[in-house]
Order: sequence, then structure tokens, then C-alpha cells
Amino acid sequence: MSGAGPTYPHPNPAPGSNAIGQFVIGVSPIGTIPAFDPWATVISQYGNSDRIDALITTLNEALDLTEDFDNFYDYIWNVATAQGAGLDIWGRIVGVTRTLQLPSGTNQFLGFDEPGDPAEVGFNQAPFFTGTVLTSNVQLDDADFRNLILAKAASNICDGSILATNAILLALFPHRGDAYVVDNQNMTMELKFAFALTPVEQAIVETAGVLPRPNGVLVTVVTP
Repeated sequence: MSGAGPTYPHPNPAPGSNAIGQFVIGVSPIGTIPAFDPWATVISQYGNSDRIDALITTLNEALDLTEDFDNFYDYIWNVATAQGAGLDIWGRIVGVTRTLQLPSGTNQFLGFDEPGDPAEVGFNQAPFFTGTVLTSNVQLDDADFRNLILAKAASNICDGSILATNAILLALFPHRGDAYVVDNQNMTMELKFAFALTPVEQAIVETAGVLPRPNGVLVTVVTP
């Protein structure tokens, strides 16, 4: 719709219009809605009445839900800005969880033998081995979980093609380098990454169920 500003719904939408109360879907503005002006209800002869003005402004402050609606939109409804519980709700909607199980063998400890072993790294990179691994689960922070939600949403509606899967990979790992699918033409496929994956990223690729996987096709993750 062209115009200089947002279009507000008519106070009485026509019968059968696509509306919820005073909210017209696709027309009414969402987020950062203008606060109600209580002075619009005060006629001029009462404009200087301290008691009436105090009653009206106090009642408005008690009943005004503008901030609550804004917070609902920012922290729950809008996936781009949602946080905490809001993202957890989006995760249930698209079918992913914030808790991921790390693939076996990805727990890293300080070590020197077999430097090529990804489970053993140098100083200031991992703790000493304690003898037991208490858990293999990891909780994603909001930024990583948001990327996972958006990728799963795209996966839910994609056609499963290599082109679509490549787009999801690039969305999951932006500005990290090349990530693409290779069809080996023998009922196997490879997810190739030009960069090393952290244990959390590997869990996203292997156990989150966010990437399309053709039935009966063996998928292998290839990293440097």
C-alpha cells in the first residue's frame, strides 16, 4: 500500500472483513503502537480541574497496556527480536529445542597425545580430563537458537532440493565460509564445510533435525 504513513483500521470494520476486534490483519500496525492520549477525553471546561485531570491520568496509567503490547511483540511475537521464553515458544512451533545432544566424541580436554585428535586440544582451550563426562547436552543461547529456529522454519517449507539445503546451511553459518551439499549419486550425500565446526555447531548439523534428509540416503559431514 502506498502512502506516507501507516493506515489505521476503521473503528467499525465491515462485516466479514479479515479482522480481530479493532485489529485488521495485514493493515493495522504491530509493534511500537502509539500510546493512548487521555487528554483527548477531557473537554475544555475541565482542562484546569486538578482532581478530574488526576483521576483521568491515574486511571490511564493503571489501564494502559501499550507497553505490555509492545513487549509482547518484541519479546515473543517477533522472532527477530524474541528472547528467552519467546524463542522457546517459537522452537515448539517449528519443532526444535534449545537443548541439543552433542555427537559422541566431541567432548574436548587438555592433552598432548595424538594432536590430530579433535578431542584433545592445547592450553586455554579445554579443561583437564576429569575421568567422567557428566552430560553430553548443551543449551543454545538466544542468538544460536534464533538461527536454528529460522533454519528449521525454512526446512519445514523447503522442497528438499540441494539448492534449498545450501541456502539453509548458509543461513545457519553466516560469514563462516563455504557450506554446501554434494550428491554422490549412490544414495549418499555429503555436507561439506570449508571451516571447522565447533561441537555445538556439529550438534546442530547432526542431531537437531534441521536439515532436510532424503529417505534412505546416508549423510556424512565433511570438515577440514
